[in-house]
Amino acid sequence: MTSIEENRQIALQKLFGARNLPFPHGVTSVCSAHPLVIEAALRRAGMEQRAVLIEATCNQVNQEGGYTAMTPADFRRFIEDIAAATDFPAERIILGGDHLGPNPWRKLAAEEAMLHAAAMVTAYVEAGFEKIHLDTSMGCAGEPTALDDELTAARAARLAKVAEEAALRSGRRPPVYILGTEVPPPGGATHALDEIEITRADAAMTTLAVHRASFAEAGLASAMERVIGIVVQPGVEFGNTDVALYKPERAKSLIRSLDDMPGLVFEAHSTDYQPAEALSALVEGGFAILKVGPGLTFALREALYGLDAIADVLAGGTPRAGLVTTMEKIMVEQPANWTGHYGGSPDEERLQRHFSYSDRIRYYWPDPRASAAVGELFNRLPDEIPETLISQYLGRLYSDVVSKRVAPRARELCLAAIDAALAPYSAATAIR
Repeated sequence: MTSIEENRQIALQKLFGARNLPFPHGVTSVCSAHPLVIEAALRRAGMEQRAVLIEATCNQVNQEGGYTAMTPADFRRFIEDIAAATDFPAERIILGGDHLGPNPWRKLAAEEAMLHAAAMVTAYVEAGFEKIHLDTSMGCAGEPTALDDELTAARAARLAKVAEEAALRSGRRPPVYILGTEVPPPGGATHALDEIEITRADAAMTTLAVHRASFAEAGLASAMERVIGIVVQPGVEFGNTDVALYKPERAKSLIRSLDDMPGLVFEAHSTDYQPAEALSALVEGGFAILKVGPGLTFALREALYGLDAIADVLAGGTPRAGLVTTMEKIMVEQPANWTGHYGGSPDEERLQRHFSYSDRIRYYWPDPRASAAVGELFNRLPDEIPETLISQYLGRLYSDVVSKRVAPRARELCLAAIDAALAPYSAATAIR
């Protein structure tokens, strides 16, 4: 057994805990709060008899509600309600907190922002989140944009201490941790991608060393033993209009550094839109945790827009994009979740609002007007949608429909679109 395989097995054993399931080769981290995405992920995990890892981010879910208006306890209930409706065992759900740190409050002074971050970490652990990504690498008011390793590690140890205390106080299993100072921007880059700078092997080793020292100084040796991975940049990223694909040969030095990190794996962020062979190569190289989010809601949006066109054709007209029109109106009226991420001419911004790889439209599906528009769309469609129109407007799903693997109904087609985006992750991380 190679060092990478040994490290993978040790890390995943710590992540999966006492769950009586075979250990997979890697794990997909589903980062989404859309109910159809969660249902699709649970359906796939149920079919494969696997556990499922679902993560919420600091801006999405926190003690103040985040942009989903859910606290960590709310998010847990939200996930478990969907699991109950799909007959998925709640004990096979692993919840994670992503980018937990001062990021939502970084415009405040550092001490105030860290107090908010500590309250957030407490809320996550008390709600039973078992995987905690400590991300304290960003500067707060009056600080540099990116902090040095020592300060980052000291703040991470401070939050780990809060997490340990919360677990002990609430009788929860102590969490496992993910560290990392070279963290890709959540939700994708906002610039065109040229050559992504891969994390240097010595930088990864330094990250581990300074965190180990800070944890030891804080009396957290046992918590350090539960660190299972480090976030690094293997050369994968997506922007608004392009994707940087993984090239294993560029990451050889970084991968070799895992030999000197017993029991640890790498966590790869922004793996959305990577082809199947790239995902498999990432896992084989020790990037055992693959995070995906916008790519799943991107697939859902494709399905919804295709169904919108089909509904118009069935009504006797040419596609008029009623759902697109509604979403455009909502996004223009409420630009906070896309402005600053999209740029260019008005026409370029309009295209990005709907079709960007960053998929900022995902923030708007919970809007009551959007939910009503989707409900109206489903009501306009027949119980069985003609296969020829599925071929025309939802071509990726056509073969599954004609082979009877997917029913030609609107909701099932949406779930199938998401599942198609999940499938290469399942293949890359499957039990060997």
